[in-house]
Amino acid sequence: MASNRKTESAFLVQGSILAIASMISRIIGLIYRIPLTAIFGDHGSDYYGAAMEVYSILLLISSYSLPLAVSKLVSTRMAMRERKNAFRIFKGALLFAIVTGTLAGLIVYFGAREITVYLKTPLSVFALQVLAPTLLIVAILGVIRGFFQGMGTMMPSAISQLLEQIINAVVSIWMAVMLFGYGKRIGAVLGNPDSYAQAYGAAGGTIGTGAGAMIALLFMLVVFLIYRPGFKKRIRQEQNFHGENTHTESYATVFKVLLFTIVPVLLSTTVYNISNIIDMGVFKHLAARQGYEEVTYSGMWGIFSMKYRTLVNVPIAIASALAASSVPSIATAFAESDMRMVRRKIHVAMRYIMIVSLPCAVGIGVLASPILQLLFHDGRILPARLIQAGAISIVFYSISTLSNAVLQGLNRMKVPVTHAVFSLIAHVVLLVGLMLVADLNIYAVVLANTFFSLLMCFLNGRSIKKYARYRQEIPRTFVIPAISSLFMGGGVYGVYHLLMKLTQMGGISERLLSALATGLSIVLGMVIYFFFMILLRGLSESDLRSFPLGGY
Repeated sequence: MASNRKTESAFLVQGSILAIASMISRIIGLIYRIPLTAIFGDHGSDYYGAAMEVYSILLLISSYSLPLAVSKLVSTRMAMRERKNAFRIFKGALLFAIVTGTLAGLIVYFGAREITVYLKTPLSVFALQVLAPTLLIVAILGVIRGFFQGMGTMMPSAISQLLEQIINAVVSIWMAVMLFGYGKRIGAVLGNPDSYAQAYGAAGGTIGTGAGAMIALLFMLVVFLIYRPGFKKRIRQEQNFHGENTHTESYATVFKVLLFTIVPVLLSTTVYNISNIIDMGVFKHLAARQGYEEVTYSGMWGIFSMKYRTLVNVPIAIASALAASSVPSIATAFAESDMRMVRRKIHVAMRYIMIVSLPCAVGIGVLASPILQLLFHDGRILPARLIQAGAISIVFYSISTLSNAVLQGLNRMKVPVTHAVFSLIAHVVLLVGLMLVADLNIYAVVLANTFFSLLMCFLNGRSIKKYARYRQEIPRTFVIPAISSLFMGGGVYGVYHLLMKLTQMGGISERLLSALATGLSIVLGMVIYFFFMILLRGLSESDLRSFPLGGY
């Protein structure tokens, strides 16, 4: 029992290291997008968002599946004590990354104009072309991160993520300011200073993405060069111990295994994430057909892309990080035929995610307007209503992200692909219906995305039950955190409005007043949430011990 608890704690500690780094990275990303939005506005946000959507899809195709595949394959071979084969997986994946990253970069650079015209944001061409070299950098970076994750350590990936985002933030803001002025001068000559200023400002924002990735890659290369001699020494010791009985995989086998692992993960993650770019194309074309002016639907998409998705994605980062750490852990237990440990890891990971995602969803929904005013100085109704409408998707995306990883760890690589394709088709049908029949404009995108994540949760959950013979415990995983979150939401709402009324008498500026009330409400909300979790026995001493660092 103590051994199991120690294993669970180690599993969650590694996941939490990556989760904390991802959360901090998302928060840094949120913070630097505040001045970016102020620099180039909603329309510049549309140009920036369009370029990042295309970049993200090609990143998925060229390299996003590599860290997950490499970590899974390396962890499996390490479990069988085949260090040499693990290193061969790494070298084969590195070559794969160089080829696919180069091809993706060339497609983006030379096809940028045609892509952006199709997406009805032609001026995002500058931002998209700037991102082309980054695809190769991130592909190589992903392989090295996947190697260390497969070795069971998330620290190098976590530190590199933080370095990447810090450099990204500084360079993005600096270059956005520089190129905004440059674009304004060019636009003045061409007769459209505002649009070109926003377009070049967006391009400046994407320069930071490449600079951050390059610094992260250099850091990971240094760590790898330090780690490599010791790893090679262990390979020699392993060979001396086993002698001729050591099984060495040929590179033909390595590439075959890589392809058979990468392709299903690639299809799953691509289909899972391609909905964003499909949404953008469908929304803009249908909005234009319905008579909305370009300036209107461009502004709507800018709000959705830069504000709604940025805020909602912060808590989802925890699920993404824990999912990344779950794959090698579950794959190792599965390779050892320890299904009891597999089910235990699924249970612990799901509880951990629910304890975090449910209060985040309620808190963001309740404090949508105050948070937007605090971060973006935006008191408009539309951004707040979008966040309130889509807050529950935080929970659904967290569950579906983790369940995707669980199925991949169980070696059911094709199952998430099938689910994602079905959910994507249903999601597009709903989006079109909500826009054409109900005329919900950008709200249709939010609701369709929520439906997509909900459907993925249901389908993945059914498959996990089938293949892992896993039955999810309901009351303490879902019901008690949900009830505690609702009490927290009511408390946060009451505290915020009470503080606003009480402090209005002191002559404090409205902006400062709202910031103070929002900060205090969040802190008190956390206290209320954990009070009810303990009161309702949603958290026990054994739970706290099984969570990260709970035994110390």
